[in-house]
Amino acid sequence: MDLAYIPSPSTGVIHLGPIPLRGYAFCIIIGVFVAVWLGNKRWIARGGKPGTVADIAVWAVPFGLVGGRLYHVITDYQLYFGEGRNWVDAFKIWEGGLGIWGAIALGAVGAWIGCRLRGIPLPAWADALAPGIALAQACGRWGNWFNQELYGRPTELPWALEISEGPNRVAGTYHPTFLYESLWCIGVAVLVIWADRRFKLGHGRAFALYVAAYCAGRVWTEYLRVDEAHHVLGLRLNVWTAIVVFVLAVVYLVLSAKLRPGREEVVEPDPDPADSPEADAEAKSSDGADPAGAEAEDPKPDAAETAQAPEKTPVLTKPEPADTTPSPKPEGADAPEAKKL
Repeated sequence: MDLAYIPSPSTGVIHLGPIPLRGYAFCIIIGVFVAVWLGNKRWIARGGKPGTVADIAVWAVPFGLVGGRLYHVITDYQLYFGEGRNWVDAFKIWEGGLGIWGAIALGAVGAWIGCRLRGIPLPAWADALAPGIALAQACGRWGNWFNQELYGRPTELPWALEISEGPNRVAGTYHPTFLYESLWCIGVAVLVIWADRRFKLGHGRAFALYVAAYCAGRVWTEYLRVDEAHHVLGLRLNVWTAIVVFVLAVVYLVLSAKLRPGREEVVEPDPDPADSPEADAEAKSSDGADPAGAEAEDPKPDAAETAQAPEKTPVLTKPEPADTTPSPKPEGADAPEAKKL
């Protein structure tokens, strides 16, 4: 075997006792951490608070996983509901099969819920996360390498991917479309970061640029793939999806730049003071609960209240005239003293 070929792992899972450690799952988890880490740095740089990106990702990631799986199962239903297929396999997400289109669409719904709860605009959050999502896809594509899936046409190029014999697989060397798309996604992340710094993209335009750039690369990587897929007018369904989404993203870029130029200021609202622990303690005290060791209430009026109280003006009254009428003398007071004998 030519050493120039890219070998595929003999297995995509390692068992740690009874616990299976799957390479596909690890690639997705690493991608999520990379997206949140970079998105957090960009969000803080735009004036946001640390931790906001992770808090909203708690909503976006589960929605995205469900959406990605639904898109895959719906568009490739024959793999799970055809003759001789087991529909239970539709729930085995660890075996591969996540559609990025469904992941982004339903993940945006989860992100919208998280943004509403935090009181911040979804487009600003999406702009901060856009290059991180591209890097997450670059990491996630290596899960296809572990599962030996989604490779391209046969080739003898030095970087060809070696595929071993297996279910629905023929041994040989093929185009490593997982590697092509992974490198393309890294380039998309770099493009978005550069354009965002250069043109101060806002109101969702950084995210739209990511979508348009990714779709442009997905068209040619999808065209190389040889796995089973539905075709419309001679093209794979995902090729048409990429074309339509690319056009929508470009239209949004143009219209948004005209209608809402510039970049919005990120201002996160402070949490409601009524929900703070200090407010709860104050409310309990106002209900009559006297905390231990509290001092007796000072009966003296507050100095501020005294200062604000209006000063009373003294009322001047006219003094009454003095009574000049002589008081009556007692009887016998003017009689001469009797001469002593």
